[in-house]
Amino acid sequence: MTEQTTTRSAASDRPRIKQHNSVWPAPPRIAGLLAVTALAVGAVVRVVLSRLTRSDVPAPPARPLTREEAEDRFYDLRELAKDCFNAGEIRKARAYAQELMAITPQYEGNWNYGNAVHDANMVLGRIALRAGRIDDAKGYLLAAGASPGSPQMNSFGPNMSLAKDLLEKGERHVVLAYFELCRQFWELHGGRLDEWRRLIDAGAIPDFGANLLY
Repeated sequence: MTEQTTTRSAASDRPRIKQHNSVWPAPPRIAGLLAVTALAVGAVVRVVLSRLTRSDVPAPPARPLTREEAEDRFYDLRELAKDCFNAGEIRKARAYAQELMAITPQYEGNWNYGNAVHDANMVLGRIALRAGRIDDAKGYLLAAGASPGSPQMNSFGPNMSLAKDLLEKGERHVVLAYFELCRQFWELHGGRLDEWRRLIDAGAIPDFGANLLY
Protein backbone atom coordinates (compact mmCIF):
# COMPACT_ATOMS: atom_id res chain seq x y z
CA MET A 1 0.00 0.00 0.00
CA THR A 2 2.87 2.27 0.91
CA GLU A 3 4.59 1.41 -2.34
CA GLN A 4 1.54 2.47 -4.37
CA THR A 5 1.41 5.77 -2.55
CA THR A 6 5.08 6.42 -3.28
CA THR A 7 4.57 5.69 -6.93
CA ARG A 8 1.71 8.16 -7.15
CA SER A 9 3.76 10.75 -5.29
CA ALA A 10 6.70 10.37 -7.66
CA ALA A 11 4.44 10.74 -10.65
CA SER A 12 2.83 13.82 -9.20
CA ASP A 13 6.22 15.44 -8.69
CA ARG A 14 7.11 15.32 -12.39
CA PRO A 15 6.75 18.62 -14.27
CA ARG A 16 3.58 18.65 -16.34
CA ILE A 17 3.70 19.80 -19.94
CA LYS A 18 0.88 22.18 -20.70
CA GLN A 19 -0.96 21.16 -23.85
CA HIS A 20 -2.78 23.67 -26.05
CA ASN A 21 -5.85 22.96 -28.12
CA SER A 22 -4.06 24.25 -31.22
CA VAL A 23 -1.78 21.23 -31.34
CA TRP A 24 -4.42 18.64 -30.69
CA PRO A 25 -5.63 16.65 -33.69
CA ALA A 26 -8.76 18.33 -35.05
CA PRO A 27 -11.95 16.28 -35.27
CA PRO A 28 -12.60 15.02 -38.85
CA ARG A 29 -15.48 17.43 -39.49
CA ILE A 30 -13.46 20.49 -38.45
CA ALA A 31 -10.46 19.32 -40.46
CA GLY A 32 -12.67 19.01 -43.52
CA LEU A 33 -14.04 22.52 -43.05
CA LEU A 34 -10.54 23.93 -42.67
CA ALA A 35 -9.42 22.23 -45.87
CA VAL A 36 -12.41 23.56 -47.82
CA THR A 37 -11.81 27.06 -46.44
CA ALA A 38 -8.15 26.95 -47.46
CA LEU A 39 -9.11 25.88 -50.99
CA ALA A 40 -11.70 28.66 -51.22
CA VAL A 41 -9.23 31.31 -50.04
CA GLY A 42 -6.67 30.03 -52.54
CA ALA A 43 -9.21 30.25 -55.35
CA VAL A 44 -10.13 33.84 -54.42
CA VAL A 45 -6.46 34.85 -54.32
CA ARG A 46 -5.89 33.34 -57.76
CA VAL A 47 -8.87 35.23 -59.21
CA VAL A 48 -7.73 38.53 -57.69
CA LEU A 49 -4.20 38.06 -58.96
CA SER A 50 -5.45 37.18 -62.44
CA ARG A 51 -7.53 40.35 -62.52
CA LEU A 52 -4.63 42.46 -61.38
CA THR A 53 -2.35 41.09 -64.09
CA ARG A 54 -4.95 40.86 -66.88
CA SER A 55 -4.97 43.64 -69.46
CA ASP A 56 -7.79 44.57 -71.82
CA VAL A 57 -5.24 45.87 -74.30
CA PRO A 58 -3.88 43.35 -76.80
CA ALA A 59 -0.33 42.32 -76.04
CA PRO A 60 2.31 43.14 -78.67
CA PRO A 61 3.64 40.23 -80.71
CA ALA A 62 6.13 38.13 -78.76
CA ARG A 63 8.64 38.31 -81.60
CA PRO A 64 9.16 40.43 -84.72
CA LEU A 65 6.72 39.44 -87.46
CA THR A 66 7.88 38.19 -90.81
CA ARG A 67 6.97 40.29 -93.82
CA GLU A 68 4.09 37.95 -94.66
CA GLU A 69 2.82 37.93 -91.09
CA ALA A 70 2.98 41.72 -90.88
CA GLU A 71 0.95 42.05 -94.07
CA ASP A 72 -1.63 39.55 -92.81
CA ARG A 73 -1.94 41.61 -89.62
CA PHE A 74 -2.43 44.74 -91.72
CA TYR A 75 -5.37 43.00 -93.39
CA ASP A 76 -6.83 41.74 -90.10
CA LEU A 77 -6.58 44.87 -87.95
CA ARG A 78 -9.49 46.78 -89.49
CA GLU A 79 -11.92 43.93 -88.85
CA LEU A 80 -10.52 43.37 -85.35
CA ALA A 81 -11.00 47.04 -84.51
CA LYS A 82 -14.59 47.10 -85.80
CA ASP A 83 -15.54 43.80 -84.19
CA CYS A 84 -14.14 44.84 -80.82
CA PHE A 85 -16.00 48.15 -80.91
CA ASN A 86 -19.26 46.41 -81.77
CA ALA A 87 -18.66 43.96 -78.91
CA GLY A 88 -18.12 46.82 -76.46
CA GLU A 89 -14.40 46.07 -76.02
CA ILE A 90 -13.43 49.69 -76.44
CA ARG A 91 -9.83 49.53 -75.18
CA LYS A 92 -9.05 46.71 -77.59
CA ALA A 93 -10.82 48.52 -80.43
CA ARG A 94 -8.76 51.65 -79.77
CA ALA A 95 -5.51 49.68 -79.60
CA TYR A 96 -6.21 47.88 -82.87
CA ALA A 97 -7.28 51.07 -84.67
CA GLN A 98 -4.22 52.99 -83.45
CA GLU A 99 -1.93 50.15 -84.49
CA LEU A 100 -3.57 50.09 -87.91
CA MET A 101 -3.18 53.83 -88.31
CA ALA A 102 0.48 53.61 -87.33
CA ILE A 103 1.40 50.93 -89.87
CA THR A 104 -0.85 52.02 -92.75
CA PRO A 105 1.70 54.44 -94.33
CA GLN A 106 3.93 51.41 -94.99
CA TYR A 107 1.27 49.99 -97.34
CA GLU A 108 0.39 53.00 -99.46
CA GLY A 109 0.51 50.97 -102.68
CA ASN A 110 -1.51 48.09 -101.25
CA TRP A 111 -5.12 47.47 -102.38
CA ASN A 112 -6.20 47.59 -98.71
CA TYR A 113 -4.62 50.99 -98.02
CA GLY A 114 -7.80 53.01 -98.56
CA ASN A 115 -9.86 50.62 -96.46
CA ALA A 116 -7.35 50.96 -93.62
CA VAL A 117 -7.34 54.79 -93.78
CA HIS A 118 -11.11 54.91 -93.67
CA ASP A 119 -11.80 52.28 -91.03
CA ALA A 120 -9.05 53.24 -88.58
CA ASN A 121 -10.41 56.79 -88.52
CA MET A 122 -14.01 55.58 -88.38
CA VAL A 123 -13.39 53.39 -85.31
CA LEU A 124 -11.41 56.09 -83.50
CA GLY A 125 -14.17 58.57 -84.34
CA ARG A 126 -16.83 56.30 -82.89
CA ILE A 127 -14.76 55.89 -79.73
CA ALA A 128 -14.34 59.68 -79.47
CA LEU A 129 -18.06 60.24 -79.92
CA ARG A 130 -18.84 57.61 -77.30
CA ALA A 131 -16.64 59.58 -74.90
CA GLY A 132 -18.45 62.82 -75.74
CA ARG A 133 -15.64 64.32 -77.84
CA ILE A 134 -17.84 65.43 -80.73
CA ASP A 135 -15.30 67.71 -82.43
CA ASP A 136 -12.74 64.91 -82.46
CA ALA A 137 -15.31 62.54 -83.93
CA LYS A 138 -16.10 65.04 -86.69
CA GLY A 139 -12.41 65.34 -87.51
CA TYR A 140 -12.07 61.57 -87.72
CA LEU A 141 -15.09 61.41 -90.06
CA LEU A 142 -13.52 63.87 -92.49
CA ALA A 143 -10.19 62.04 -92.28
CA ALA A 144 -12.02 58.80 -93.10
CA GLY A 145 -13.65 60.46 -96.09
CA ALA A 146 -10.22 61.59 -97.32
CA SER A 147 -9.37 57.95 -98.07
CA PRO A 148 -8.29 57.43 -101.68
CA GLY A 149 -10.75 54.56 -101.90
CA SER A 150 -10.26 50.88 -102.57
CA PRO A 151 -11.65 48.23 -104.89
CA GLN A 152 -14.35 47.51 -102.30
CA MET A 153 -15.27 51.08 -101.38
CA ASN A 154 -15.18 52.23 -105.01
CA SER A 155 -17.91 49.70 -105.76
CA PHE A 156 -19.97 49.31 -102.58
CA GLY A 157 -19.12 52.43 -100.65
CA PRO A 158 -17.69 52.89 -97.14
CA ASN A 159 -19.02 51.95 -93.73
CA MET A 160 -21.41 54.72 -92.64
CA SER A 161 -21.55 53.88 -88.93
CA LEU A 162 -19.75 57.02 -87.75
CA ALA A 163 -21.81 59.17 -90.12
CA LYS A 164 -25.00 57.69 -88.65
CA ASP A 165 -23.73 58.19 -85.10
CA LEU A 166 -23.07 61.87 -85.80
CA LEU A 167 -26.44 62.35 -87.49
CA GLU A 168 -28.06 61.04 -84.32
CA LYS A 169 -26.23 63.85 -82.49
CA GLY A 170 -27.58 66.41 -84.97
CA GLU A 171 -24.27 66.91 -86.81
CA ARG A 172 -25.69 66.97 -90.34
CA HIS A 173 -23.27 69.47 -91.92
CA VAL A 174 -20.14 67.39 -91.33
CA VAL A 175 -21.91 64.29 -92.63
CA LEU A 176 -22.86 66.09 -95.86
CA ALA A 177 -19.24 67.21 -96.25
CA TYR A 178 -18.20 63.58 -95.73
CA PHE A 179 -20.58 62.50 -98.50
CA GLU A 180 -18.83 64.87 -100.89
CA LEU A 181 -15.47 63.35 -99.99
CA CYS A 182 -16.86 59.86 -100.53
CA ARG A 183 -18.14 60.91 -103.94
CA GLN A 184 -14.49 61.24 -105.05
CA PHE A 185 -13.93 57.49 -104.85
CA TRP A 186 -17.39 55.90 -104.69
CA GLU A 187 -17.85 55.65 -108.41
CA LEU A 188 -20.81 53.27 -108.32
CA HIS A 189 -22.95 54.86 -105.61
CA GLY A 190 -25.91 54.70 -107.98
CA GLY A 191 -27.50 57.85 -106.66
CA ARG A 192 -27.45 56.69 -103.04
CA LEU A 193 -25.35 59.65 -101.90
CA ASP A 194 -27.85 62.01 -103.51
CA GLU A 195 -30.84 60.22 -101.97
CA TRP A 196 -29.23 60.20 -98.54
CA ARG A 197 -28.47 63.90 -98.87
CA ARG A 198 -32.13 64.65 -99.69
CA LEU A 199 -33.27 62.71 -96.63
CA ILE A 200 -30.82 64.53 -94.36
CA ASP A 201 -31.88 67.91 -95.77
CA ALA A 202 -35.44 66.91 -94.90
CA GLY A 203 -34.41 66.19 -91.32
CA ALA A 204 -34.38 62.39 -91.56
CA ILE A 205 -31.66 59.85 -90.92
CA PRO A 206 -31.21 57.55 -93.92
CA ASP A 207 -31.38 53.77 -93.72
CA PHE A 208 -27.78 53.00 -94.65
CA GLY A 209 -28.47 49.30 -94.98
CA ALA A 210 -25.43 47.19 -95.76
CA ASN A 211 -23.20 50.27 -95.50
CA LEU A 212 -23.34 49.84 -91.74
CA LEU A 213 -21.78 46.41 -92.12
CA TYR A 214 -18.94 46.79 -94.63
